[in-house]
Amino acid sequence: MKYNDNAKNDLTALSKGAFLISQDAGQTNIMTIAWGAIGNIWGKPVFIALVRKTRFTHELINNSNEFTVAIPHEDMSEALALCGTKSGREMDKMEFLGLKTVPSKEINTPTLDCKGTHYECMVLYKTDMKPSELDEITKERWYGDNDFHTVYFAEIVNTTEK
Repeated sequence: MKYNDNAKNDLTALSKGAFLISQDAGQTNIMTIAWGAIGNIWGKPVFIALVRKTRFTHELINNSNEFTVAIPHEDMSEALALCGTKSGREMDKMEFLGLKTVPSKEINTPTLDCKGTHYECMVLYKTDMKPSELDEITKERWYGDNDFHTVYFAEIVNTTEK
């Protein structure tokens, strides 16, 4: 499946929450994201994900340079809520929730075993947000704690629909 076959529907669903899975050295973590973009950059299909530097996921992505995104097509609101509020440093969220993963086809990081669209992503470029470059309204609304994001531009190397 091409990455853009369901992009419009997936972007709408993303605003309600999706799962970002990261893995490094045998540690797998899952977190909720609601901010992201799908596009074409450098002649490649790209998923843009924002991850705060304080998150366990940030460490895992920086070490592995890959991640998967699962946009569920079923109600997973309880799992999305927990994965958005608990840290993988403190608990195994997937075990607690009874979530399973399946191997990805093109990368080492697995994807979530659920109905939905699944993107396998390899980091092409990352950049830390510069607070001085951010407009004041956005900074005040979303970054009162000064916990800014790293923005990952990742090539979508495979897309599957379950």
